[in-house]
Amino acid sequence: MDKFVSMEIFVAVVEAGSLTAAAERFDISSAMVGKHIRSLETRLATRLLTRTTRKQNLTEIGRQYYAQCRQILADVKAAESLAEAMAAAPRGVLKVTAPLTYGVEVFSAAMTDYLNAWPDVSLELDLSNRVTDLVEEGFDAAIRIGRLPDSSFVARPLRPYRMRACASPDYLMRAGTPRSPADLAQHECLGFLHWGREGIWRLDGDPDDANTLRAGRFRANNGQALKVAALRGFGLVLQPEALLAREIESGHLVPVLDEFLPDGAPVHLIYPRDRLATPKLTSFIDFVMGRFGV
Repeated sequence: MDKFVSMEIFVAVVEAGSLTAAAERFDISSAMVGKHIRSLETRLATRLLTRTTRKQNLTEIGRQYYAQCRQILADVKAAESLAEAMAAAPRGVLKVTAPLTYGVEVFSAAMTDYLNAWPDVSLELDLSNRVTDLVEEGFDAAIRIGRLPDSSFVARPLRPYRMRACASPDYLMRAGTPRSPADLAQHECLGFLHWGREGIWRLDGDPDDANTLRAGRFRANNGQALKVAALRGFGLVLQPEALLAREIESGHLVPVLDEFLPDGAPVHLIYPRDRLATPKLTSFIDFVMGRFGV
């Protein structure tokens, strides 16, 4: 078996915590993962892992071998990156992560334009609302929404992520158009559960200065589901403009209370400060800043 592949799989087993998780990462069977581990142990004439039916542990030699494997694999990757940087044009696989709604509604369409401009680059776009570890998970860059903690990453500002409150024309004809946050007490305010268990709306200008308003009878943890409910005339939806833009433009949803909405959330493109500036990463940064930068 290829020694470097076996080393990569061994490192993955240690970091993922099991043969099964490592198998999923490499898209191979758990049995094949086991063969790679046994191949290394045979080559080294020692045990690297002690396994029981419930868990596995590194031996003392296994701990030292794991640390050396990580360093060797990092050196190999750096050497490959250096060779790639010497190429005349961007090429290779670019791994990027972005929040789900932003990625679907804003970012993914622009990425097809980027790939058309650079035909030798492939893109792996991970859309998830979890905060990924760029270094540990091997991402080249990420889109982050919200305030950033202090870190060693480079952070480039993009256009803010604005919210809009909307309702269908049928709903507004039936229930009336709210003119201030106080009016929302008489309306169905579709609740987004990522704001908290009750999906409470928070707007500026609430007369009691609490800036909280009761959510309606329909709450969900997905903005698309709330948009569908609003389109069917059930109530008012408060979601990112990116998710509602097409329906606002077509007139299927009508914006309300714009002057009471909070400022848009900050958006940044981030990438490791010490990441080698390969042509593919440089071209990606330039494209994103040209398309979405402030």
